[in-house]
Amino acid sequence: MINGTIVDTLARPLRDLRISVTDRCNFRCTYCMPKSVFGRDFRFLPASQLLTFEEIARLARILVDRGVEKIRLTGGEPLLRRDIDKLVAMLADIDGVRDLTLTTNASLLADKATALRAAGLHRVTVSLDSLDDATFRAMNDVEFPVARVLDGIDAALAAGFRPIKINMVVKRGVNEADVLPMARRFRGPDYIMRFIEYMDVGSTNGWRLEDVVSASEIIGIIGREMPLDAAEPNYRGEVAGRYRYLDGGGEIGVIASVTQPFCHDCTRARLASEGLLYTCLFATRGHDFRALLRGGASDAEIAAFTDSLWSARSDRYSEERGENTDALPKVEMSHIGG
Repeated sequence: MINGTIVDTLARPLRDLRISVTDRCNFRCTYCMPKSVFGRDFRFLPASQLLTFEEIARLARILVDRGVEKIRLTGGEPLLRRDIDKLVAMLADIDGVRDLTLTTNASLLADKATALRAAGLHRVTVSLDSLDDATFRAMNDVEFPVARVLDGIDAALAAGFRPIKINMVVKRGVNEADVLPMARRFRGPDYIMRFIEYMDVGSTNGWRLEDVVSASEIIGIIGREMPLDAAEPNYRGEVAGRYRYLDGGGEIGVIASVTQPFCHDCTRARLASEGLLYTCLFATRGHDFRALLRGGASDAEIAAFTDSLWSARSDRYSEERGENTDALPKVEMSHIGG
């Protein structure tokens, strides 16, 4: 520990907790949950294996005591979890949670934005890979129209969520032509547009380095029309490189895990929906907190397990990416929420 804060072997504190509330999703995006793997016969977790809201809140409270300040709810698609606003309210009630947010594909957001805001959710991030309807339908692979996602974004704005972060995964030969239209559409104070390099998360998305549109390419595409200037990060561990429009029209972020790894500042832990905690997005195994929660462990015992786990952490996959890591059987992104 440093000054009473738990840190890992690279002196990185535990500050951010991403909680997957379900392994299910109603999209089949090819870079995340391809139909070839997650088809009709795929067996998702039964409800009995998912952490209950009470278990999630208890563990979150313990981890906040260990240094966590930011909690993000993910999936799968988190809005598929019934009564998700009740969990939001439970987490919002924890002293020490500075930022409580949720990442969604926005397919159900139009109906749930008001309840989420009332429950205490601070922010919303929407995953949207194209404004072109044909491209968007092809990428979600369930023929879901982009107009309904935009309706969800509008509902979130009306509920008081500002700014809304929009995440776009950019894949060469698929949607790189949509980078500039997305930047134009989500420019200004209501949004922060974020572009994400196509990453080798999991083992089923057919990742190839040649499919990656680099951060520098993305910045160049936008900057030629709307000049940009690099900005300082808002906090240690911020994964997106920030760029401001020179005319004051807002900012964008670029997440460059492939070409500009940021492992040295990673402060994130990821809790899967069945209670496995992962210390890296590219992890090959998780650590079973559900067994502790359901086996009678005290809060102090769970905290001690957390301390031992985090203090031994040495993960820096993106900085070590290469022939020895590409083929590792990594956990799927859909399982731990990206």
